[in-house]
Amino acid sequence: MPELPEVETVRRGLQPVMEGYRIVKMEVRRKDLRFPFQRDFASRLTRQTVTGLGRRAKYLLADLSSGDVLLMHLGMSGSFRVMKDEEEKTPGQFHHVRNADRAHDHVVFHMSSGASVVFNDPRRFGYMKIIARRALDQEPLLSELGPEPLGNEFDATMLARSCANKKTSLKAALLDQRVVAGLGNIYVCEALYRAHLSPRRLAATLATKARQRNGIPGGEPTDHAKRLVAAIHAVLNQAIKAGGSSLRDHRQTSGELGYFQHSFQVYDREGEKCQTAGCDGIVKRFAQNGRSTFWCPKCQK
Repeated sequence: MPELPEVETVRRGLQPVMEGYRIVKMEVRRKDLRFPFQRDFASRLTRQTVTGLGRRAKYLLADLSSGDVLLMHLGMSGSFRVMKDEEEKTPGQFHHVRNADRAHDHVVFHMSSGASVVFNDPRRFGYMKIIARRALDQEPLLSELGPEPLGNEFDATMLARSCANKKTSLKAALLDQRVVAGLGNIYVCEALYRAHLSPRRLAATLATKARQRNGIPGGEPTDHAKRLVAAIHAVLNQAIKAGGSSLRDHRQTSGELGYFQHSFQVYDREGEKCQTAGCDGIVKRFAQNGRSTFWCPKCQK
């Protein structure tokens, strides 16, 4: 499933042809994706201007002139492509045709920018939902999400307090969207490696042992928490700059592959030599909470 860098890359690709432009026509070619489309889905979008295109965790959020917000999720295999003058814009050396079966083109936005924005989803785990802006804070899909890892409020203190009383592993805590929003298996593995922290380490070790004060659990952030936050920032920023990671389904809206997978230091590198200077360890893989975890047992403590 696409993680934060992939979704942010898609947002940036759609922004020039959607933000500030009117939806002239909507094509909704089936009744459902992962969930059924609302009955008035197409009519509520038609003739509305996209006043802003944002992201929350792994969701795309299009603000509309009507006061509604269109929430979009890529699911497992969803992708957008931008068509203009009947030609798909595919610049760059990393071009690779995404799913070629146009039978999976389920939703098309015809924009006043002259572009058609096509959502293709072979597995149909993606979804779209229109929400009134005033009700956005109560939307179940969003209401329990934690802070954005690249937002100003996310720092070592916040992460330490969120993990202070947890009895789960550090990796499980980071995958909990209530602790931090948008992180997935790939970037958690990479961040833990760069911070030299074991995925098996207890999450509570990110905070010093202290009694609860003023209703805030836990103590101050340890050096582990500070290193981990710095690593999360570095990995995500590098991945966004690279256009995300292309493993199976992810493509940028231009059709280009993301190429952060070429910068993986531990993910999917089982059996390879650890890249940490002076470490002669070997990258291992083990199953953790139903996911593959990649790590170096020698330098991740």
